[in-house]
Amino acid sequence: MISDTALQMVQSLVRMNTVSQNSNLELIYFVRDELARLGVRSRLTHNADKSKANLFATLGENKEAGIILSGHTDTVPWDGQDWSAAPLGALVKDAPEPRLYGRGSADMKGFIGVALSHAEQFLNSPAPFAVHLALSYDEEVGCFGVRELISDLREAGIKPLACIIGEPTGMVPAIAHKGVYRYRCCVRGKEAHSSLTPKSVNAIEMAARLIGKVRDMAEGFERDEPRYEGFDVPFSTASVGQFQGGIADNVVPRDAWFHYEFRDLPTANAKLMQQEVVAQARSLELAMKKVAPEAGFHFETICEIPSFLTGADDPVTVLAQQLSGQPRTTQVAFGTEAGIFKQSGIPTVVCGPGHIAQAHQPDEYVSLDQLAQCERFMQRLSAMQSLPVPYRDR
Repeated sequence: MISDTALQMVQSLVRMNTVSQNSNLELIYFVRDELARLGVRSRLTHNADKSKANLFATLGENKEAGIILSGHTDTVPWDGQDWSAAPLGALVKDAPEPRLYGRGSADMKGFIGVALSHAEQFLNSPAPFAVHLALSYDEEVGCFGVRELISDLREAGIKPLACIIGEPTGMVPAIAHKGVYRYRCCVRGKEAHSSLTPKSVNAIEMAARLIGKVRDMAEGFERDEPRYEGFDVPFSTASVGQFQGGIADNVVPRDAWFHYEFRDLPTANAKLMQQEVVAQARSLELAMKKVAPEAGFHFETICEIPSFLTGADDPVTVLAQQLSGQPRTTQVAFGTEAGIFKQSGIPTVVCGPGHIAQAHQPDEYVSLDQLAQCERFMQRLSAMQSLPVPYRDR
């Protein structure tokens, strides 16, 4: 079973409201102060208005480059969801199995809390490498904070050996996930009375034509793209999530906008997908501008989260398998910060307690068994007496 110390730490974090629209500073300052009591200094990098921060701390300053334990501090909201317990209550129930309920319990304060509860063990570890704790903001809305954190590490000359991201994988190391690329398309037409449509440019209709292109691409991925087995949906996907336009039935709409996304396989290229949409928009603009030179399409990037792929035999994967006691690997359907860490040159794997099926749901939970497995993971890491075998020659 999980220790009382680790469980209480997880509960403390779950009780903090760090929904993405809110500040995460309560949690960040709590972690900073917990580490300060052990004599550990934390590096904070803030967002533009200083309402949120990342935290990076090294447990073992005088040791060789270390292993990052990484987690995001923000959670999704629970508005409109039917919870049977308080979302911030961190309540433990014993049936049907011992579980800790609360927003963020699975995604991903369980991992953060267990890691933090072992900070003193990491400090006193016989291992010649340090353990780094990395906490980010705004992962749920686009993985924005982690980019600032990695930039700060680069500027400071900190070069970790590897990164383990504790997203909920059932403590099975995950070596791949799709990317998540979201865009906003704003369409400007020319308004007119609906009896004079030839003198107008209907923004909704032009948007619909481009939405049709997105749909055609989605059908093409399903029909033609080489399968990547192991994913729930083994091909790239495209979809439109929001749409708005028009002011009245008898007014040709001047403005419309919609949001769409691509979830690309690690073997695909979402940037090329977006270029294809933009090219179609530019071709549609030719006729639009003949009626109204100001008409056209404008694109904004909402988020670009790269796909992730590492090898089952990569050193960081082997390390995660040794620590988790899991001989197999898996792939996950959700996006994480793993691709961003890997693109920065840090070998990365995803491995943490809980399951994504419980995340973002009413009565989100993580089982105490999963937390106990995570605690054994941390204990094995702190007990290592030498560099992981694949890193000894570095």
